[in-house]
Amino acid sequence: MEKLTLEEAKKINATMVTEDHLLLHAANVSAAMGAMAEHFGEDREHWEAVGWLHDYDYEKYPEEHLQHTAEPLRELGVPEEDIRAILAHGYTICTDVEPLTNMEKSLFTVDELTGIVQAAARMRPNGITDMELKSFMKKWKDKKFAAKCNRPLILKGCEMLGMDISEVAGIVIGGMKAHAAELRLTGNGG
Repeated sequence: MEKLTLEEAKKINATMVTEDHLLLHAANVSAAMGAMAEHFGEDREHWEAVGWLHDYDYEKYPEEHLQHTAEPLRELGVPEEDIRAILAHGYTICTDVEPLTNMEKSLFTVDELTGIVQAAARMRPNGITDMELKSFMKKWKDKKFAAKCNRPLILKGCEMLGMDISEVAGIVIGGMKAHAAELRLTGNGG
């Protein structure tokens, strides 16, 4: 394949990922990556596809995350640049593949950030649909909120991108808002 499509990424991911929360995480990261692609003037669907596929081996190999990714994806014809981006999102955690491109740096950053955005949206009556950056940033500053999400890692990613956390968070919130229903973030009514 010349370029990974979102449809192809979903098919490949479905062969390994069945848990609902992991599929939802894939959708969240995909939405965020699409928004980051638009910010950088890149191919939205391509970045969404890479986002969707980023945790390909996590469900089956949580203790060996990203150790069972490159070869199977290579055999399926996933382009090297996409495999590298997926491996780079584990930089300093479970791989030594340093994020170099905007796609790699974005995936590294939004992977954890979507978790905090999702948690913040779930606490609101209208979910993410009317969430503003200002209210999200209050949650961001509260270290007890979504404490499992690695804030230093997110900030390191922002630094790599040469962007401020509020700028990246604004882009991610916008990207996730556009997919609010699919991400089950429309609030108590939806």
